Amino acid sequence: MKTRQLPVDPGPAAWNMLLAEATAARPLTDNITADWLIIGAGFAGLSAARRLVQLHPNDRIVVLEARRIADGPAGRNTGFMIDLPHDLASKDYGGTLDRDAAQTSENRLAIDFARQATADYGISAEGFAQSGKVNAAASEKGHAHNVDYASHLSAMNEPYEMYDAAQMRDLTGSDYYQSGLFTPGTAMLQPAIYIRGLADGLQQDGVEIYENAPVTGLQERTATTPEGQVSAARVILAVNGHVESFGHFAGRLMHVFTYASMTRALTRDEQRSLGGANIWGATPADPMGTTVRKINGTGGARLIIRNRFTLDPSMTVSERRVASVGRDHDKAFAARFPMLQNVGMEFRWGGHLCLSRNTVPAFGEVAAGIFSACCQNGLGTAKGTLHGILAAEQASGIDSPMLAQVQQQDTPVKLPPRAALWAGANAVMRWGEFRAGREL
Repeated sequence: MKTRQLPVDPGPAAWNMLLAEATAARPLTDNITADWLIIGAGFAGLSAARRLVQLHPNDRIVVLEARRIADGPAGRNTGFMIDLPHDLASKDYGGTLDRDAAQTSENRLAIDFARQATADYGISAEGFAQSGKVNAAASEKGHAHNVDYASHLSAMNEPYEMYDAAQMRDLTGSDYYQSGLFTPGTAMLQPAIYIRGLADGLQQDGVEIYENAPVTGLQERTATTPEGQVSAARVILAVNGHVESFGHFAGRLMHVFTYASMTRALTRDEQRSLGGANIWGATPADPMGTTVRKINGTGGARLIIRNRFTLDPSMTVSERRVASVGRDHDKAFAARFPMLQNVGMEFRWGGHLCLSRNTVPAFGEVAAGIFSACCQNGLGTAKGTLHGILAAEQASGIDSPMLAQVQQQDTPVKLPPRAALWAGANAVMRWGEFRAGREL
């Protein structure tokens, strides 16, 4: 079987570009055999590899990555590993109590796994820190969303703290926000530091990671790349939406891009003018609004703006689209940070999300000896980590309560025809962004 297409990621992987250049990629130039083959070196793939190291320390584990580590979607997210319910289709992120309790337990297992990997592999606090986040409200409607969400969290017996406008100004330096809802369980990542650190640690454990090795064909359990082949006893597909490119879950996955812009490094005078905390992260009270992060580490102090979603069944978007959305980022930035009117954006990029209509993963054994850990429904850092762990356990024949919980979920349902899906989904997202108002 030839893969239908290879990943295409628009714009630079900004997080990765803040770091020192990685060592030369290890090429795959031979035909090799392994006990395990993992396709994809993002959160799912590397988490699967780490779990396999724990379960089978003497097995040969091979990972193939189409690009360089952290250049793909794993290095393009805004770095929130969220523990609580975060349904982008909901007005306040919440759903049914039972389902949200299950989702929270899943996300926390992933965060605990990432925390332990951080400790074991010496990944810095800049790469992973469980510092919490705030849902920022810029309007009365956004505040009402937060109040509804807080009520939902109370029913779940989850801790939170409501911030008023002054507390939000102390945190962000901005007068834009009316209120906020702080929750302590989210881990904040510099995703390129975390993913590169995870890959480095796994290689020290004996895992073979080959970069710039896109899989162009998969015949049973033999993967072909431009310069070599890997034959394995078992294969884990950790390619998110590109699982369709391997012939699985066709017509059942929605391919959505979201977009971000990162400023140049702020000068000391600009940092004083901004004020606020040194490091913080804010998701919008309205799920269709604007996410903002302030970072201060490798690469200096910078602000990141992320908003806008587009459904693109082709799994590609143009650089022109990125530039166009960037103008919306500039408006959102100017509205929040008028004191930084001379600060421009250094990087703009897009990132590929995969959603299912019934918000379930594309998970499980899809052919003899081939397992899928795909479709993270907009929570790639947490759900990708979780599904990688569980795919490794399922492929190893190991039962666990969490694996059983995920296996009980339905499979992705069939979608409408592509043209109707594209028109309908994009119309719904544009309407949601319009209704978000000041939250966008």
